[in-house]
Amino acid sequence: MKFFQKEIQLSPYPRGFHLITKQVVTKITEIKDIKIGQLQVFIKHTSASLTINENADATVREDFESHINTMVPEGAPYYKHTYEGPDDMPAHIKASLLGASILIPITNGALNMGVWQGIYLCEHRDYAGARRLILTAYGME
Repeated sequence: MKFFQKEIQLSPYPRGFHLITKQVVTKITEIKDIKIGQLQVFIKHTSASLTINENADATVREDFESHINTMVPEGAPYYKHTYEGPDDMPAHIKASLLGASILIPITNGALNMGVWQGIYLCEHRDYAGARRLILTAYGME
């Protein structure tokens, strides 16, 4: 079994849901050496998250942002953790709801995703910095 791991840094993104599939694939080219395996993508932050969803129509990503903001609004009177502003605690809740990692099958040297699937960076802060990801690919040749 082969294991490959890289830490990458994404440029800062504005608040919202952003496709990052190409950035991930171009940074872990070693997946080409795996016939059957997995790619785990893990985000090292508590106010951003990862998910997989529609990669073609940008309105899907806009709707995600609108819906999650309705589910987890800013300014709830019971929030105590507001040290970094009104988006602070909601960003932590959103990140926990969506998750810090995703797992994607690798088949014959490529990610085995549906034709309409892409990896999303879910940025929950208004003024976030660069985000760091750990990419771990493993499997059999």
